[in-house]
Amino acid sequence: MTSTQPDGRPSPEDDASFFGQPRGLLTLSGLEVWERFSFLGMQAILVLYFADTVAHGGLGMAAGTAASVSAAYGTLVYLVSVAGGWLADRILGSYRAVLWGGVLIACGHYCMAVPTGATTWVGLGLISAGTGLLKPNAATMVGTLYRTEDERRDAGFAVYYMAINIGAFAGPLVTGWLSDHQGWHWGFSAAAVGMTLGLAQYVLGRRHLAGRRRAPASALAPDALRRAVRRIAAGAVAVAVAATALALAGWLTMARFVDLLTLLSVVAPVVYFAVMFASPRVTAAERGRLRPYVVLFLASTVFNFVLFQAYSTMMLLASTDAATTILGFGFPASWYASALGAFEVALAPVVAALWVRMGRRQPHVSNKIAIGVVLGGLSFLLMALPTAGHGTGGPLLSAWWIVGSYLLLGLGDVVLETSGMSATSKLAPAAFSSQTMSLWFLSLALANGVQAQTVKLYDDVSHAAYFGVNGAIAVAAGLAVLTAAPWLRRTMRPVH
Repeated sequence: MTSTQPDGRPSPEDDASFFGQPRGLLTLSGLEVWERFSFLGMQAILVLYFADTVAHGGLGMAAGTAASVSAAYGTLVYLVSVAGGWLADRILGSYRAVLWGGVLIACGHYCMAVPTGATTWVGLGLISAGTGLLKPNAATMVGTLYRTEDERRDAGFAVYYMAINIGAFAGPLVTGWLSDHQGWHWGFSAAAVGMTLGLAQYVLGRRHLAGRRRAPASALAPDALRRAVRRIAAGAVAVAVAATALALAGWLTMARFVDLLTLLSVVAPVVYFAVMFASPRVTAAERGRLRPYVVLFLASTVFNFVLFQAYSTMMLLASTDAATTILGFGFPASWYASALGAFEVALAPVVAALWVRMGRRQPHVSNKIAIGVVLGGLSFLLMALPTAGHGTGGPLLSAWWIVGSYLLLGLGDVVLETSGMSATSKLAPAAFSSQTMSLWFLSLALANGVQAQTVKLYDDVSHAAYFGVNGAIAVAAGLAVLTAAPWLRRTMRPVH
């Protein structure tokens, strides 16, 4: 039965005005285009900015250190998503959480546009807080556009992910060109403008979103709300004061901060799973579906460990060891990141159409995720071939090796991430809806946390060994998930 809203428009679940999908999908996809334009446009040049010499406007870090700090920043971004999910569930609601998250992200990018070291770190802190509010709740809002049994759901997430990668494609092109021709902070300025445009279209399209006027899913009572706000404010002040004191005393160095974030990225998901399994608000059936979700969580971690290095070690390799010309056309090294986005833009609608055409015959979500992990591993194994025996000062690697690696990585990303986000929205216990999506993003935090330690070896071992060993581990992990497919299908029912 089709339901309508007070103004006569169909409810988001029954809307099919956006090429057979709810119109709200266009609003949320448009937001993600500009959010990813700003975030990944900045990410494509961040590790190069860290590693560039001070004389050229960079921070002068060693390559391995630059990659480690960049990964630690990614860890912080996704760790904060836990707080973002809780704030949406208990205080703000998803719509306002996404809105205020976007405001913080924009302010962070504007800070990074100012050419001083201090504003760079302030900007990264604001972007981390804003992304933690925006990312898990925007994905949750996509899930609310569909009923659980709606077979358009996976295709809708594929369209949403295609929009993400339009931004991922365009962002590095603009920020890379500006940083190469005008300076690093001009690139950061472009990211700021992009997020501002994303916020504008999100507000203009808000009437098509499900539940934007509703209270949070598990809103706190007024007295509890006041206590929570006071505790959050006091906690934030205490952390800031303690961090400042430790830094001034010389204990909280950059290296120790990176190690602390890695530790938190391991502890946080363990604690979060334990809380959800023990919660009396989670039913026995929901608890049963959380068990296979642990496997999907770990698979996501392995894949994203590889994926995020497209913006760290692969960028460093491209800037020092690879050609930056294709068919006679020269380009900044950061443009390689756009190749990943371009492949995902091209492949996402193909994958979406394939899932729709196959209907109930499509592979189980666990198999999709396993295939994505294997493809991610193969992308690194491919890079082990041209880097074998390749030393510093030798001939530059052909650009086609990196392009081929990004093709495999892009296909794996489309298959895995769309299926993972869709499965998360289906498997989420009702009492932890936004927070379970945050748990999916904690797999990204864990991937970055592990990466922050592993990339320290980038300067100490051969590139062939680095990419070969990491790629082999990812392939083995994907095959292990495929082996567990029968158990996963049985325990995830009725999720397909």
